[in-house]
Amino acid sequence: MEQRHSAQLGTKRQQYNQCAYSTDQTGHLTQHQRTRTGEKPFKCTVCDKAFAWSSGLHNHQRTHTGEKPFKCSVCGKSFSQSSGLVLHQRTHSGEKPFRCTLCGKAFSQSAGILLHQRTHTGEKPFKCSLCGKAFSQSSSLVLHQRIHTGEKPFRCSLCGKAFAQSSGLVLHQRTHTGKKPFRCTLCGKAFSQSSALVLHQRTHTGEKPFKCSLCGKAFSQSSSLVLHQRTHTGEKPFRCTVCGKAFSGLSNLKTHQRTYNHQKIPKEWSLKSACESQSAALTPSLMKQELNPSLDTFKGIKVKCEEAKLLEDEGGW
Repeated sequence: MEQRHSAQLGTKRQQYNQCAYSTDQTGHLTQHQRTRTGEKPFKCTVCDKAFAWSSGLHNHQRTHTGEKPFKCSVCGKSFSQSSGLVLHQRTHSGEKPFRCTLCGKAFSQSAGILLHQRTHTGEKPFKCSLCGKAFSQSSSLVLHQRIHTGEKPFRCSLCGKAFAQSSGLVLHQRTHTGKKPFRCTLCGKAFSQSSALVLHQRTHTGEKPFKCSLCGKAFSQSSSLVLHQRTHTGEKPFRCTVCGKAFSGLSNLKTHQRTYNHQKIPKEWSLKSACESQSAALTPSLMKQELNPSLDTFKGIKVKCEEAKLLEDEGGW
């Protein structure tokens, strides 16, 4: 009995001559060698994509055939790979086996924790070759590059509007269908986007996960933190094209622009040109009516007609 047991375990271990790796299974040694050499002997006959292992080729071929042999027993959704089914089943079970050692946040996929950890380290390995902007995810770089190229490959079949991202198209289509698949379990309010539901739920929980590193003030949205930080830096990146006034937030600029009643003042608009056109005399009171109700926004803009002398150089309003 002991001799038989020894014979079963007596397989000679094989070592790879380029490193310290060793195994008692020839197949494992071959696989390891291919990870070192980059050899990919299994090639797809449809698209010529090559793989190091036959299993990789087999899984890939399903992208051409559409075969999805792995079905979820809960909802019936099918997948081409067993790994895809495993990940999907976690959406039902809520299992999140990958936990960040720095903040404790958990993820259902190892790729998710890898991307998350870059928020702690600040690592951004994917850089745009046109403007130098760097990203933590390759997918973010691809989307960013479409800003430069103008590419919008996702088009709405109902109205023809095009989008740079598939997610943008999905959200847009809900404006046609009115679909709001994300519902709050506390108050029943429904949303077209999952992100909107997450933000809404914070109104119930009071959660404010975004904290200012300078003063400690916390916010429920990252965008609110960005706006707040500009109160420290003084940054005002949004500028009015009519009067030049700058704002820290886009919403502030839009509010300001509404004072113009969506009308831009032509550069040539002045009392002098009104006089020269021999139109009715434009008195200060008429000027106020013309610009009403946005008069206050024009303080500091000097409009004068040298011939009619209707307004003084300063403080005519």
